[in-house]
Amino acid sequence: MSSKSIISRGFGFLGRMVRGYILVHFPTLGLRVIPAVKRHFIAKIHMPLIRAGILKSSYDRWMQLESKSASNQEIAPESLPHQPLISIVMPVYNVPLQWLEKAVASVRAQTYGNWELCIADDGSTRKGLREYLQQQEGLDQRVRINFLDKNLGISGASNAALAMAKGEFIGLLDNDDELAPNALAEMVKVINETEDADCIYSDEDKISETGKRYEPFFKPDWSPDTLRSYNYICHFTVIRKSLLDQVGGFRTGFDGSQDYDLFLRVTEQARNIVHIPKILYHWRAIAGSTGQRGDAKMYAYTAAKKALTEHLERINCKGEVYDGNFLGSYQIRYEPPKNARVDIIIPSKDQVGVLRRCIDSILLKTRHPHYRIVVVDNNSQEKETFAYYEELRKTNKVILLRYDKPFNFSAINNYAASRTDGDFILFLNNDTEVLSANWLQEMLGLAARQEMGAVGCQLYYPNETVQHAGIIMGIGGVAGHSHKYFLRNDLGYFGKIKICQNLSGVTAACLLIKRKVFEEVGGFEEELSHAFNDVDLCLKIRQKGYLITYTPFVELYHYESASRGYENSPEKKARFNKEIAFCQAKWKETFEAGDPYYNPNLSLEREDFSLRL
Repeated sequence: MSSKSIISRGFGFLGRMVRGYILVHFPTLGLRVIPAVKRHFIAKIHMPLIRAGILKSSYDRWMQLESKSASNQEIAPESLPHQPLISIVMPVYNVPLQWLEKAVASVRAQTYGNWELCIADDGSTRKGLREYLQQQEGLDQRVRINFLDKNLGISGASNAALAMAKGEFIGLLDNDDELAPNALAEMVKVINETEDADCIYSDEDKISETGKRYEPFFKPDWSPDTLRSYNYICHFTVIRKSLLDQVGGFRTGFDGSQDYDLFLRVTEQARNIVHIPKILYHWRAIAGSTGQRGDAKMYAYTAAKKALTEHLERINCKGEVYDGNFLGSYQIRYEPPKNARVDIIIPSKDQVGVLRRCIDSILLKTRHPHYRIVVVDNNSQEKETFAYYEELRKTNKVILLRYDKPFNFSAINNYAASRTDGDFILFLNNDTEVLSANWLQEMLGLAARQEMGAVGCQLYYPNETVQHAGIIMGIGGVAGHSHKYFLRNDLGYFGKIKICQNLSGVTAACLLIKRKVFEEVGGFEEELSHAFNDVDLCLKIRQKGYLITYTPFVELYHYESASRGYENSPEKKARFNKEIAFCQAKWKETFEAGDPYYNPNLSLEREDFSLRL
């Protein structure tokens, strides 16, 4: 039934690339230092051995630990006060009998019993299928079959199965996949706890032809920009039937991405979208399926772009849909406001070469005409610095401010923001260099949306490793950078480095925000003079209900701390610990609840999306 969009996963890097070598964490081998050029070669050998069951992975260890703890957390379905009928709809077409048997068996093995399985056979001709389905209908009255007179295609067959459904909720199951035994019980638990839950989805993994489970996809909670980048909701999904009826079920013309199209329409109307961070679905990877090969159904990607285009039209959002950075992902270029003025605030102290490189890159790459560069000098002393300032005074794109108090990143930026009046503020470190053409238009298109609070982008170290691909709350006690030290061309965990997505935070080394939002949240917290001021700002933005978005389609180098250097003094350590304590106290409940755009099954000790073991 589903489009089964391909979402590639990269390896987890735990250290910088040094002289052509990388410190790599393999699921089975642990830490290894390998030549960078061999990384992809090793990946091609290592993962197939895991899939074949020859090698054990970190996911094998995770499953062992999970099975031990799960017995203490099992849901007693009979204890749930509301026990709605759940109709599982399954279109069938010439599936190998062995996989259909396993799919049906996984439904019959559910710990929650108030279900019906609605199967529409789409004119199958494979020997034995019809006899098997008739047998199942006779064995269990909850299994209902409709043998279609002619082939209607995946959307038509799905609608035929849906037409049979009598349940209050609809579950979607492909004819060669499997549900976890507790899948329906977990869904019904949410239905009991959340009265307005209209759409519920879970985490998933893949299962090989030999029954080996691998490649778990631990997903974020509801994230609209992530869904517009690829179909991350996918499996297992249960939707309120009245909502499905309201949006019109599946649509013809979207075969291969009919689920994606459906999810876009459902989430536009759903009152509450709930994510269950548990593996409740096993996606079968067999020869010729998109579970194994991303190019198996190329027509699906054309249909997905059509679905996204119509989605933007329905929500009255101006943007154009393009192929993303990898197959099965998409980029939306939102139309930026033409006359909006942007103040680019850059704190700086001496190090003229660093500042010149930053400003030159802005002047070269910025096509949006309505911007000003606001350089805030903080106690510079070198003659070359003031000579360069005289050069800058000759351009109408740069204004200079002085901040003569001791360094305080938050206070400097608040001071500059209070003395400017642009519609948008872009906070930018002086040790950055813009790489992307049309970078400001890309960020403005996102930031101008009504629901948007702040926008961040992808930053690289000069050695071509990732410095920033978003911020994850809770890592290291406060926050950490997503995919830090991955190689520039890596996709990351299920492509996350290379897709536009919602996150709980982005770095203020390059952060665009509406002025009215910045003022609404009270600007930067000046108690945080050096560290975590961007974390605090982003959490205040989220607290007001705004979204924060990271885009990989804007890229900069970040020569981190080139202007002021690193400090290892006792004073710095004491200040750093004080700022950690401040954040932990202020945002205690937020950290305890967990980052909604991460997943409780992933590690808070590392920045590589490894499993929590």
